[in-house]
Amino acid sequence: MKLHSQLLLSWLALPLGALSSESVASAAPVGIGPCFKGPVGLQLYSLREQFKKDVPGTLDKVKGFGIKYAELAGNYNLTPEKFKDQLAARGIEAVGAHFPYEKFRDDVQGIAIEAKALGLKYAGCAWIAHEGDFDEKTCREAIAVFNRAGQALAQHGLKFFYHTHGYEFQPHGKGTLLDLLISETDPNFVSYEMDIFWIVHPGQDPVKLLEKYGKRWELMHLKDMKKGTPTGLLTGHSEVTNDAALGTGQIDLVSVLGAAKKAEVRWYFIEDESPSSEQQIPQSLRYLENVKF
Repeated sequence: MKLHSQLLLSWLALPLGALSSESVASAAPVGIGPCFKGPVGLQLYSLREQFKKDVPGTLDKVKGFGIKYAELAGNYNLTPEKFKDQLAARGIEAVGAHFPYEKFRDDVQGIAIEAKALGLKYAGCAWIAHEGDFDEKTCREAIAVFNRAGQALAQHGLKFFYHTHGYEFQPHGKGTLLDLLISETDPNFVSYEMDIFWIVHPGQDPVKLLEKYGKRWELMHLKDMKKGTPTGLLTGHSEVTNDAALGTGQIDLVSVLGAAKKAEVRWYFIEDESPSSEQQIPQSLRYLENVKF
Protein backbone atom coordinates (compact mmCIF):
# COMPACT_ATOMS: atom_id res chain seq x y z
CA MET A 1 0.00 0.00 0.00
CA LYS A 2 2.88 2.38 0.88
CA LEU A 3 4.47 1.73 -2.53
CA HIS A 4 1.16 2.41 -4.30
CA SER A 5 0.80 5.70 -2.41
CA GLN A 6 4.32 6.75 -3.36
CA LEU A 7 3.69 5.96 -7.02
CA LEU A 8 0.44 7.93 -6.96
CA LEU A 9 2.13 10.94 -5.36
CA SER A 10 4.96 10.75 -7.89
CA TRP A 11 2.45 10.68 -10.77
CA LEU A 12 0.51 13.64 -9.34
CA ALA A 13 3.74 15.58 -9.01
CA LEU A 14 4.51 15.26 -12.73
CA PRO A 15 4.13 18.46 -14.77
CA LEU A 16 1.14 18.38 -17.07
CA GLY A 17 3.38 18.28 -20.10
CA ALA A 18 4.84 14.98 -18.95
CA LEU A 19 1.55 13.23 -19.69
CA SER A 20 1.68 12.09 -23.30
CA SER A 21 -1.07 13.15 -25.66
CA GLU A 22 -1.51 9.46 -26.47
CA SER A 23 -2.30 8.54 -22.86
CA VAL A 24 -4.78 11.38 -22.52
CA ALA A 25 -6.43 10.58 -25.85
CA SER A 26 -6.73 6.89 -24.99
CA ALA A 27 -8.89 7.78 -21.99
CA ALA A 28 -11.45 9.63 -24.11
CA PRO A 29 -14.08 7.54 -25.95
CA VAL A 30 -13.88 7.93 -29.71
CA GLY A 31 -16.69 9.78 -31.43
CA ILE A 32 -17.57 11.78 -28.31
CA GLY A 33 -17.11 15.54 -28.18
CA PRO A 34 -18.34 18.68 -26.42
CA CYS A 35 -21.78 18.42 -28.04
CA PHE A 36 -22.28 14.85 -29.24
CA LYS A 37 -22.27 12.52 -26.24
CA GLY A 38 -23.23 9.22 -27.88
CA PRO A 39 -22.89 6.42 -26.96
CA VAL A 40 -21.74 5.56 -30.48
CA GLY A 41 -20.75 2.23 -31.95
CA LEU A 42 -20.36 0.62 -35.36
CA GLN A 43 -22.79 -1.49 -37.38
CA LEU A 44 -20.44 -4.29 -38.40
CA TYR A 45 -22.20 -4.67 -41.75
CA SER A 46 -20.01 -1.71 -42.70
CA LEU A 47 -17.11 -4.17 -43.00
CA ARG A 48 -19.04 -7.14 -44.42
CA GLU A 49 -16.58 -7.81 -47.25
CA GLN A 50 -13.65 -7.78 -44.86
CA PHE A 51 -15.44 -10.14 -42.45
CA LYS A 52 -15.97 -12.66 -45.25
CA LYS A 53 -12.20 -12.99 -45.59
CA ASP A 54 -10.87 -12.59 -42.05
CA VAL A 55 -13.04 -12.36 -38.95
CA PRO A 56 -10.31 -11.91 -36.29
CA GLY A 57 -8.38 -9.46 -38.46
CA THR A 58 -11.48 -7.39 -39.17
CA LEU A 59 -12.40 -7.27 -35.49
CA ASP A 60 -8.86 -6.03 -34.87
CA LYS A 61 -9.61 -3.18 -37.30
CA VAL A 62 -12.80 -2.35 -35.38
CA LYS A 63 -10.79 -2.27 -32.16
CA GLY A 64 -8.22 -0.10 -33.94
CA PHE A 65 -10.91 2.49 -34.68
CA GLY A 66 -11.42 2.74 -30.90
CA ILE A 67 -14.93 1.26 -31.16
CA LYS A 68 -16.36 -0.16 -27.91
CA TYR A 69 -19.92 -0.94 -29.04
CA ALA A 70 -21.22 -2.87 -32.03
CA GLU A 71 -24.45 -3.67 -33.76
CA LEU A 72 -24.33 -7.01 -35.55
CA ALA A 73 -25.63 -8.32 -38.86
CA GLY A 74 -24.59 -11.96 -38.66
CA ASN A 75 -21.93 -13.99 -36.86
CA TYR A 76 -19.77 -14.88 -39.90
CA ASN A 77 -19.96 -18.67 -39.49
CA LEU A 78 -19.12 -18.54 -35.79
CA THR A 79 -21.44 -19.68 -33.02
CA PRO A 80 -22.99 -16.79 -31.06
CA GLU A 81 -20.88 -17.76 -28.06
CA LYS A 82 -17.62 -17.75 -30.02
CA PHE A 83 -18.44 -14.48 -31.77
CA LYS A 84 -19.23 -12.86 -28.43
CA ASP A 85 -15.89 -14.12 -27.10
CA GLN A 86 -14.07 -12.67 -30.12
CA LEU A 87 -15.72 -9.30 -29.49
CA ALA A 88 -15.08 -9.38 -25.74
CA ALA A 89 -11.40 -10.18 -26.30
CA ARG A 90 -11.15 -6.80 -28.02
CA GLY A 91 -13.22 -4.87 -25.49
CA ILE A 92 -16.26 -4.65 -27.78
CA GLU A 93 -19.83 -5.09 -26.53
CA ALA A 94 -22.57 -6.23 -28.90
CA VAL A 95 -25.56 -4.00 -28.11
CA GLY A 96 -27.99 -5.19 -30.78
CA ALA A 97 -28.32 -7.18 -33.97
CA HIS A 98 -30.46 -7.41 -37.08
CA PHE A 99 -32.34 -10.64 -37.81
CA PRO A 100 -34.50 -11.57 -40.82
CA TYR A 101 -38.19 -10.62 -40.84
CA GLU A 102 -39.15 -14.23 -41.54
CA LYS A 103 -37.37 -15.39 -38.37
CA PHE A 104 -39.27 -12.86 -36.25
CA ARG A 105 -42.45 -14.20 -37.86
CA ASP A 106 -41.67 -17.90 -37.58
CA ASP A 107 -39.04 -18.45 -34.87
CA VAL A 108 -38.83 -15.58 -32.44
CA GLN A 109 -37.73 -17.96 -29.65
CA GLY A 110 -34.74 -18.91 -31.78
CA ILE A 111 -33.84 -15.23 -32.05
CA ALA A 112 -34.15 -14.86 -28.27
CA ILE A 113 -31.78 -17.77 -27.67
CA GLU A 114 -29.18 -16.37 -30.08
CA ALA A 115 -29.54 -12.82 -28.78
CA LYS A 116 -29.04 -13.95 -25.19
CA ALA A 117 -25.97 -15.95 -26.18
CA LEU A 118 -24.54 -12.81 -27.82
CA GLY A 119 -25.34 -10.71 -24.74
CA LEU A 120 -27.58 -8.32 -26.69
CA LYS A 121 -29.95 -5.67 -25.39
CA TYR A 122 -31.82 -5.30 -28.68
CA ALA A 123 -32.92 -7.52 -31.56
CA GLY A 124 -34.24 -5.80 -34.66
CA CYS A 125 -35.58 -6.14 -38.17
CA ALA A 126 -34.21 -4.00 -41.02
CA TRP A 127 -36.36 -5.15 -43.94
CA ILE A 128 -40.00 -6.22 -44.25
CA ALA A 129 -40.33 -8.71 -47.09
CA HIS A 130 -42.61 -7.32 -49.80
CA GLU A 131 -43.29 -7.58 -53.51
CA GLY A 132 -43.46 -4.37 -55.53
CA ASP A 133 -44.50 -1.28 -53.58
CA PHE A 134 -44.89 -1.67 -49.82
CA ASP A 135 -48.64 -1.66 -49.16
CA GLU A 136 -51.13 -1.48 -46.29
CA LYS A 137 -51.79 -5.23 -46.21
CA THR A 138 -48.09 -6.02 -45.82
CA CYS A 139 -47.73 -3.23 -43.28
CA ARG A 140 -50.55 -4.59 -41.12
CA GLU A 141 -49.05 -8.08 -41.31
CA ALA A 142 -45.75 -6.62 -40.10
CA ILE A 143 -47.51 -4.78 -37.26
CA ALA A 144 -48.87 -8.10 -35.99
CA VAL A 145 -45.45 -9.78 -36.33
CA PHE A 146 -43.67 -6.94 -34.53
CA ASN A 147 -46.13 -6.78 -31.64
CA ARG A 148 -45.90 -10.55 -31.09
CA ALA A 149 -42.11 -10.54 -31.40
CA GLY A 150 -41.77 -7.59 -29.05
CA GLN A 151 -43.82 -9.27 -26.35
CA ALA A 152 -41.96 -12.57 -26.75
CA LEU A 153 -38.52 -10.92 -26.61
CA ALA A 154 -39.50 -8.85 -23.56
CA GLN A 155 -39.93 -12.09 -21.62
CA HIS A 156 -36.19 -12.65 -22.17
CA GLY A 157 -35.21 -9.10 -21.20
CA LEU A 158 -34.72 -8.07 -24.84
CA LYS A 159 -36.11 -5.09 -26.75
CA PHE A 160 -37.41 -5.39 -30.30
CA PHE A 161 -36.85 -2.61 -32.86
CA TYR A 162 -37.61 -1.91 -36.50
CA HIS A 163 -35.02 -0.14 -38.67
CA THR A 164 -36.44 2.23 -41.29
CA HIS A 165 -35.47 1.54 -44.89
CA GLY A 166 -37.19 4.17 -47.02
CA TYR A 167 -40.01 2.19 -48.65
CA GLU A 168 -42.41 2.77 -45.71
CA PHE A 169 -43.38 6.28 -46.84
CA GLN A 170 -46.11 5.23 -49.25
CA PRO A 171 -49.14 7.48 -48.70
CA HIS A 172 -51.76 6.27 -46.22
CA GLY A 173 -54.67 8.37 -45.03
CA LYS A 174 -53.35 11.75 -43.93
CA GLY A 175 -49.85 10.37 -43.47
CA THR A 176 -47.73 7.43 -44.57
CA LEU A 177 -47.45 3.72 -43.91
CA LEU A 178 -44.63 4.49 -41.47
CA ASP A 179 -47.14 6.50 -39.44
CA LEU A 180 -49.46 3.49 -39.47
CA LEU A 181 -46.63 1.17 -38.45
CA ILE A 182 -45.52 3.31 -35.53
CA SER A 183 -49.01 4.15 -34.30
CA GLU A 184 -50.23 0.53 -34.37
CA THR A 185 -47.19 -1.09 -32.72
CA ASP A 186 -47.13 -1.23 -28.93
CA PRO A 187 -44.64 1.30 -27.53
CA ASN A 188 -44.06 -1.01 -24.56
CA PHE A 189 -42.63 -3.69 -26.84
CA VAL A 190 -41.64 -2.09 -30.16
CA SER A 191 -39.04 0.64 -30.59
CA TYR A 192 -37.51 2.12 -33.74
CA GLU A 193 -34.10 2.68 -35.23
CA MET A 194 -33.88 5.71 -37.49
CA ASP A 195 -31.46 5.26 -40.35
CA ILE A 196 -31.11 8.89 -41.35
CA PHE A 197 -30.01 8.01 -44.90
CA TRP A 198 -33.23 6.03 -45.38
CA ILE A 199 -35.31 8.94 -44.13
CA VAL A 200 -33.70 11.51 -46.43
CA HIS A 201 -33.55 9.18 -49.48
CA PRO A 202 -37.37 9.05 -49.81
CA GLY A 203 -37.53 12.82 -49.34
CA GLN A 204 -38.57 12.90 -45.69
CA ASP A 205 -37.31 15.06 -42.82
CA PRO A 206 -35.51 13.26 -39.95
CA VAL A 207 -35.92 16.25 -37.64
CA LYS A 208 -39.70 16.33 -38.02
CA LEU A 209 -39.96 12.59 -37.45
CA LEU A 210 -37.77 12.81 -34.35
CA GLU A 211 -40.00 15.58 -33.04
CA LYS A 212 -43.18 13.68 -33.93
CA TYR A 213 -42.30 10.30 -32.42
CA GLY A 214 -39.76 11.25 -29.76
CA LYS A 215 -38.71 8.36 -27.56
CA ARG A 216 -40.00 5.73 -29.98
CA TRP A 217 -36.65 6.30 -31.70
CA GLU A 218 -34.32 4.48 -29.31
CA LEU A 219 -31.56 3.84 -31.83
CA MET A 220 -30.07 5.66 -34.81
CA HIS A 221 -27.87 4.78 -37.78
CA LEU A 222 -25.54 7.63 -38.61
CA LYS A 223 -24.42 7.97 -42.21
CA ASP A 224 -24.18 10.77 -44.71
CA MET A 225 -25.37 10.89 -48.32
CA LYS A 226 -23.03 11.78 -51.15
CA LYS A 227 -23.81 15.21 -52.58
CA GLY A 228 -25.98 14.99 -55.67
CA THR A 229 -27.68 11.71 -54.70
CA PRO A 230 -31.32 11.79 -55.91
CA THR A 231 -34.01 11.80 -53.21
CA GLY A 232 -37.79 11.35 -53.22
CA LEU A 233 -37.51 7.63 -54.03
CA LEU A 234 -39.52 4.98 -52.17
CA THR A 235 -37.57 1.92 -53.27
CA GLY A 236 -35.41 1.33 -50.20
CA HIS A 237 -32.48 0.83 -52.57
CA SER A 238 -29.48 3.03 -53.39
CA GLU A 239 -25.96 2.47 -54.65
CA VAL A 240 -23.64 1.80 -51.71
CA THR A 241 -21.24 4.36 -53.18
CA ASN A 242 -23.80 7.01 -52.15
CA ASP A 243 -22.80 6.50 -48.49
CA ALA A 244 -20.43 9.27 -47.40
CA ALA A 245 -18.37 10.07 -44.31
CA LEU A 246 -20.30 12.14 -41.80
CA GLY A 247 -20.10 15.83 -42.54
CA THR A 248 -19.09 15.45 -46.18
CA GLY A 249 -22.51 14.86 -47.74
CA GLN A 250 -25.89 16.50 -48.14
CA ILE A 251 -27.65 15.56 -44.87
CA ASP A 252 -28.09 18.36 -42.33
CA LEU A 253 -26.40 16.45 -39.53
CA VAL A 254 -26.24 19.39 -37.14
CA SER A 255 -30.04 19.64 -37.08
CA VAL A 256 -30.50 15.86 -36.95
CA LEU A 257 -28.10 15.38 -34.02
CA GLY A 258 -29.71 18.23 -32.11
CA ALA A 259 -33.17 16.75 -32.62
CA ALA A 260 -31.92 13.26 -31.71
CA LYS A 261 -30.55 14.60 -28.44
CA LYS A 262 -33.93 16.17 -27.61
CA ALA A 263 -35.68 12.90 -28.52
CA GLU A 264 -33.31 11.11 -26.12
CA VAL A 265 -32.03 8.59 -28.65
CA ARG A 266 -30.21 5.96 -26.56
CA TRP A 267 -27.77 4.40 -29.03
CA TYR A 268 -26.03 5.61 -32.17
CA PHE A 269 -24.26 3.40 -34.69
CA ILE A 270 -22.17 4.53 -37.63
CA GLU A 271 -23.12 2.49 -40.67
CA ASP A 272 -21.07 2.98 -43.82
CA GLU A 273 -21.85 0.56 -46.63
CA SER A 274 -19.48 2.14 -49.15
CA PRO A 275 -16.37 0.40 -50.52
CA SER A 276 -14.39 3.15 -48.75
CA SER A 277 -15.82 2.42 -45.30
CA GLU A 278 -12.43 1.66 -43.72
CA GLN A 279 -11.22 5.14 -44.63
CA GLN A 280 -14.52 6.88 -43.92
CA ILE A 281 -15.30 5.42 -40.48
CA PRO A 282 -12.43 7.30 -38.77
CA GLN A 283 -13.51 10.47 -40.59
CA SER A 284 -17.04 10.04 -39.24
CA LEU A 285 -15.77 9.53 -35.69
CA ARG A 286 -13.68 12.71 -35.91
CA TYR A 287 -16.73 14.60 -37.20
CA LEU A 288 -18.77 13.54 -34.16
CA GLU A 289 -15.94 14.60 -31.86
CA ASN A 290 -15.93 18.11 -33.30
CA VAL A 291 -19.50 18.83 -34.40
CA LYS A 292 -21.28 21.74 -32.70
CA PHE A 293 -25.05 21.87 -32.23
